[in-house]
Amino acid sequence: MKKTISILGSTGSIGTQALEVIEANPDNFELEAISAYNNADLLISQALKFKPNVVVIGNEDKYDQVFDALDSHDIKVFAGEGGLCHIAELEAVDIVLTALVGYAGLKPTIHAVKAGKTIALANKETLVVAGELITQLALEHKSAILPVDSEHSAIFQCLTGEIGNPIEKIILTASGGPFRGKDRAFLSTVKKEAALKHPNWDMGAKITIDSASLMNKGLEVIEAKWLFGLTPEQIDVVVHPQSIIHSMVQFEDGSIKAQMGLPDMKLPIQYAMTFPDRIKSTFPRFNFTEYPSLTFEKPDMDTFRNLALSFEALKKGGNQPCVLNAANEIAVSEFLKDRIGFIEMSDLVASCMQEVSFVAKPSLEDYIETDQETRRLALEKITEWKD
Repeated sequence: MKKTISILGSTGSIGTQALEVIEANPDNFELEAISAYNNADLLISQALKFKPNVVVIGNEDKYDQVFDALDSHDIKVFAGEGGLCHIAELEAVDIVLTALVGYAGLKPTIHAVKAGKTIALANKETLVVAGELITQLALEHKSAILPVDSEHSAIFQCLTGEIGNPIEKIILTASGGPFRGKDRAFLSTVKKEAALKHPNWDMGAKITIDSASLMNKGLEVIEAKWLFGLTPEQIDVVVHPQSIIHSMVQFEDGSIKAQMGLPDMKLPIQYAMTFPDRIKSTFPRFNFTEYPSLTFEKPDMDTFRNLALSFEALKKGGNQPCVLNAANEIAVSEFLKDRIGFIEMSDLVASCMQEVSFVAKPSLEDYIETDQETRRLALEKITEWKD
């Protein structure tokens, strides 16, 4: 039977590739709903092509534009966060692909989990911000959370068939980004144009900057803790510039399983949407003879502080990862506006982690308050730095 899909964030990198997977496999998938925050033109184009039953535009100022374009096509149009939450819990939907960027994915994902949906999770910030809450709700409502990030999908694939075999540790691979091997003096001169040029992956602006600063890997470390029930000591990171091995699992007998392939996000997207089955694809195939050397090295956590800060937040727990995420979202946004430097992003995150009130056992309301408090503080600090 076809699986019915709702895509939260259909105009971003993950969302557009998910639509390509759906288009290539019409016998396997049916699209029920799509959403975008601001890109009304592309959302309208997608809706006219795929004919979902429901469309949501997050920016309520653009509701009339989307409604007028789709009204005659019998496509329902909603707006705002309420609309996102609505398509996350539609009865007709089997799988909710959460491809929203950042903290914005938290509330819709909670609604999808409470509705008992299978979640194809591409929004790592949801588990970074509120991992304990989300995993508890998933157990309570029997909601399966399937990872879409290439690294977590790799771990998930390595663990398939290994029920009852304890994990000694997982090894998340990182490309190292465009500034691998550079020192702090170099990073102090970096501009957004250079940071947006990832050597291996084609991604959105926010995740590309996070990759360049190693914050993306730090967020993945925190996400991995909740997805796979690990301690910080069971999570390792290794820089693998070729991005062929997407991550590895080491079991207690010392054996290591790795998932490999060319860097193509459509593969983990498709795997999450077809699990537990695999279906044929036309994705490019990896050829060992074209990669005679795969290399690995330790990440430089002194130069790229964000990875060290992420481990620190994970070990402290409570609302500290929420602080890390909120401060980083402001830092990346301001870096892209040329208001702060590349190194200052880590300085801002570290400063907020020290000053925002710590909550050991946060509720959803605590997470919301922490996010708001951190964003206010981060913007105040940037203003102070510029004065």
